[in-house]
Amino acid sequence: MGLPRVAVFSMGGTISSVASGGKGVEPTLTGEALVSDVPEIAGVAEVSAVSFRRAASGEIGVGDLVELAAEIEGRIDGGAAGAVVTQGTDTIEETSFVLDFLVDREAPVVVTGAMRNPTLPGADGPANLLAAIQVAAGDAARGLGTVVVLNDEIHAARFVRKTHTSNPATFSSYPAGPLGWISENIPRVVLRPTGRHKMAIPEGAQDTPVALYHVALGDDGRLLPEIEAKGYAGLVVEAMGGGHVPSVMAETLEDLASKMPVVLASRTGGGEVLRSTYGFVGSEIDLLGRGLIYAGPLDGRKARLLLTLLLQSGATTEMVKETFDTWLGN
Repeated sequence: MGLPRVAVFSMGGTISSVASGGKGVEPTLTGEALVSDVPEIAGVAEVSAVSFRRAASGEIGVGDLVELAAEIEGRIDGGAAGAVVTQGTDTIEETSFVLDFLVDREAPVVVTGAMRNPTLPGADGPANLLAAIQVAAGDAARGLGTVVVLNDEIHAARFVRKTHTSNPATFSSYPAGPLGWISENIPRVVLRPTGRHKMAIPEGAQDTPVALYHVALGDDGRLLPEIEAKGYAGLVVEAMGGGHVPSVMAETLEDLASKMPVVLASRTGGGEVLRSTYGFVGSEIDLLGRGLIYAGPLDGRKARLLLTLLLQSGATTEMVKETFDTWLGN
């Protein structure tokens, strides 16, 4: 039997960035060039490379990911054992999260990148790409949805986070840890998350911008009324601690929640938003009683993307609440 087929979609980022005549490096390498620079890939899979985008990761939008998800499903339906997406690490935790919802196939979708660009000693892109293709070509990650592979670790898209600006070991998964690792070119998966949510975005779906508001000490909420005025369709509030805001913001958030979905997340980066501990004005009990939607353990960035996808899919406010309540599968 021949080698498994893997589709590699390059979207730019550090892994494809080289000097281009100006200051610093820019994402200019094609997907074909990335694959050809790692000869060991030829012994793992039959790879077809597509230069889907060549951009810094901050230029990627949800619309790009909807298009990419359709391309990935087409390749899998055409016989590919899995797909690999290479991109900048700045938004890997977000793009992988979106793809996990949009790609409804058992075959693995693996997102990878690099922390050190190809011009630096110890560039990690080739090793990460090889490891990602090994995961995509094998059976270990089937049924896991979208995963992120860097530094020989396999992370679930729902949990992975970038934690350092430049360290190659920047990616971690709170609270579950990595799902597995690659050892001597063999992917090992030792944890499997429960529950998977999938959704389809209708063709021609309208743009539904969702704002992300980070609450800080002394915040008086004067920017909040501008969220509706600027045409946002939803709001995610990264509140303090277990889901708390200054009392002066409570009525304004209640008013917004009567007009659009407003999701209550925590700015802490760990734990779940509380439901029933504190009762002061601006507490989690108060805000949820005013119509805000519980984000659970989702941080603000991922909660914003989930709300964006739900709104684009046509979900009602009640459907939004139900999805946030059940996205972990329990």
